[in-house]
Amino acid sequence: MESTGVRRKDASPCRILLAEDDRALRSLLTGVLIRSGYEVVAVADGTQLLEALGASLAHERQTADFDLVISDVRMPGWSGLQVLADLYGVVARPPMVLITAFGDDAFHQHARQLGALTMDKPLDVDDLRRVVGDLLLRQRGAARGSHGDGSCA
Repeated sequence: MESTGVRRKDASPCRILLAEDDRALRSLLTGVLIRSGYEVVAVADGTQLLEALGASLAHERQTADFDLVISDVRMPGWSGLQVLADLYGVVARPPMVLITAFGDDAFHQHARQLGALTMDKPLDVDDLRRVVGDLLLRQRGAARGSHGDGSCA
């Protein structure tokens, strides 16, 4: 059963930036998220991730162009964790989910300290959909108080 996804106030789909260097996994995750009702921009490495986020955050608005970032950790260029650390403290930074096949307790703790959620590979797509939906709803609820309306920023 496919979800309709969390939507923005204007009823447009929430925008997710996905960074994954494995082409097959990137394609699979993009399809899952699109079928779940989200708009997805997919990039293949950490440098493209940083460029997409930088362009998004450079407009000096209160919110980014993306409602959520999902990033692999080990990628060419910048790692997902390096991008997260570089953006630490940026108010308009969208929430991040880091995915990894190499996560140990220290990695998970460090990522959480920087404000990210973590998931281990192999990913269960149902778990990913649940985490994405919960995170977007929680983000919206935090922005509007405890009675969020289920939309993105």
